[in-house]
Amino acid sequence: MLSQPATPAPPPFLEIRNLRKSFGGVQALKDVSLTLEAGQIYHLMGENGCGKSTLIKIVSGAQLASAGQILIDGMPTGTLAGDLGAIGALKAGIETVYQDLSLLPNLSVAENVALTGQLVAAGGRLARRLQRAALFDTAAQALKQVHLPGDMAFLTRRTDSLPLASRQLVAIARAIAARARLVIMDEPTTALTRQEVENLLLVVRRLLDQGVTVLFVTHKLDEVKSLGGEAIIMRDGEIVAHRPVATTSKAAISQLMTGREISEARYRTGSVTGAPLLEVSGLSQPRAFHDLSLSLAAGEILGVTGLLDSGRNELALALAGVRPAASGRIELDGQTIWPKTPGEAIAAGIGYVPEDRLTEGLFLEKPIRENVTLPVLDRLKNTFGMISPRRARALAEAQIAGLQVVAPDVGAPVQSLSGGNQQRVLIGRWLTINPRLLILHGPTVGVDVGSKDTIFRIIQRLAGEGMAVLIISDDLPELLQNCDRILVMRQGAIAASYDAASTDEDRLYQTMASGSAAAPAREVTA
Repeated sequence: MLSQPATPAPPPFLEIRNLRKSFGGVQALKDVSLTLEAGQIYHLMGENGCGKSTLIKIVSGAQLASAGQILIDGMPTGTLAGDLGAIGALKAGIETVYQDLSLLPNLSVAENVALTGQLVAAGGRLARRLQRAALFDTAAQALKQVHLPGDMAFLTRRTDSLPLASRQLVAIARAIAARARLVIMDEPTTALTRQEVENLLLVVRRLLDQGVTVLFVTHKLDEVKSLGGEAIIMRDGEIVAHRPVATTSKAAISQLMTGREISEARYRTGSVTGAPLLEVSGLSQPRAFHDLSLSLAAGEILGVTGLLDSGRNELALALAGVRPAASGRIELDGQTIWPKTPGEAIAAGIGYVPEDRLTEGLFLEKPIRENVTLPVLDRLKNTFGMISPRRARALAEAQIAGLQVVAPDVGAPVQSLSGGNQQRVLIGRWLTINPRLLILHGPTVGVDVGSKDTIFRIIQRLAGEGMAVLIISDDLPELLQNCDRILVMRQGAIAASYDAASTDEDRLYQTMASGSAAAPAREVTA
């Protein structure tokens, strides 16, 4: 009896062959080849500047490669990768959730979620009447999958009125609404709380069950281990490893990404004693926090964490003079202060590194020199009252050297730097005022493991030199590795105080997520 010929295996959904991309004389991608199978998850990892963003922009049709080819279902997409363009990529089922979300802020939630489908159907032309009923129905179904409301009040709400975490979920719902075959998620959990991250990972698993391929770009190794799949690790524009997540340790992934060993041990050693440098008593702000009291000694690193509605962010803004509190008392080095503006906070010796460096911190098109020297321009004037270029350059060069910023020159625009280097430029700006108190709001958001290590060591050095450091963050490992004490906020009050050396992530999160009203703060040392 003749045997039946074996059915040939279907081609992979996406195949990348010998992809190259150059920007001037800099080669961002060097002969990158990669295969993505349907229904599988791949984690694209590497330090900032390794080529990840360039690769996903080419795959999504936003950029054209210098050489190479992309095949979808075994068929070439054009003479060069990227020939299909953004609309062609969407037609092929490739949807990208970029780190900056790429939402249209003046449009409604429903339009942001479901407009893509109608846009693709019209060949990218908007000169046709929108099918409003279909738009709302599609959006509501997609929003339900990311645990956002699907009622008309939410569907018609302007997207720019939503908190950052909700906008992140709207961007992911857009990919679901488009019925994508490949969803590329670029740092999708950056602005999400732990519960929201867990919800997102459930969404990702549901997509995989439906046969969707997921390319997950992240620096968070715990999320990688939770989702499993394959780790694709890039360094200097090349893929240096492609390994199963289950059999590759976090330490091994970190070493492949950076080329050096990165320890997961605590950076903080010893203990700090002494009189408080900062004392906050009975600080209140309506609908944000109430009756907050805390202290912070010189050379101490204090962490504050909590869910998004806990009041932790508003506390940082109040101390920095961005949104002053309504009542209470703030003392810094024995002097009562009440910063009503950022300028008054700076004059008092408070430096504030905001949570979003791209929209709240840096002037991306301006040179490093101008970004660093902004708070101290008066110190840089010459005898004619003009800013001295020589003094400005010298100060900027000293700052970027001390913070290990990798840049060709202080005249280079900040937007040309990697995320980790941008963050260090922002920290360097506030170090120019020689602050007594440095507030770091999410100091390593969107930063790779190598840059995190560098920033953590900088924080420890600053505290060792006697600076008081306040870290506001929902990155619990970051707080546990760097702080002396950690305050947990809940419903606008301090629910508990922990010794960072003797607690763990689960205990902190249980306190954060407790449904009961916040009790008076208690010191917990075990």
